[in-house]
Amino acid sequence: MKLLIVWLLNALALIAVAYFVPNIHVANFTSALIAALVIGLVNMLIKPILVILTLPITILTLGLFILVINGVLFYAVGNWLQGFEVRTLMAGMIGALVYSVISYLLAAIVIDDKKK
Repeated sequence: MKLLIVWLLNALALIAVAYFVPNIHVANFTSALIAALVIGLVNMLIKPILVILTLPITILTLGLFILVINGVLFYAVGNWLQGFEVRTLMAGMIGALVYSVISYLLAAIVIDDKKK
C-alpha cells in the first residue's frame, strides 16, 4: 500500500514540476503515472551503474556530478516517453532537482514513518 501511495505522490510531484519548470510538459495524469514509474525504474536500475562508471569525476566534483547524472536520466526519460516531454538538458537537471525536493516533501507530509 505504501508503494502505491509513493507512486501516486511521485506522479503529483511530476505534475508540479511541469507547472514550475519551463520546457517540461506532462500531457495528463496517466502520463505522469507512467513517467513516475519509468523514472523510478531508471533510477533503480541504470543510475547505480552510471554512478560507478563516473566515480572519478564524481569524487573530483565533490559529488556534484550526481546532479548531472540525475538530469541526464530525467532528460532521457522525457525524450523516450510520449506524454512527458523534457526539451533541454538544463531543464532536465533543474526538473530532476525540483522533482526530488517536491517528492520528498510530499512523502514527508503524507507518509507517517513513526513507529508507535
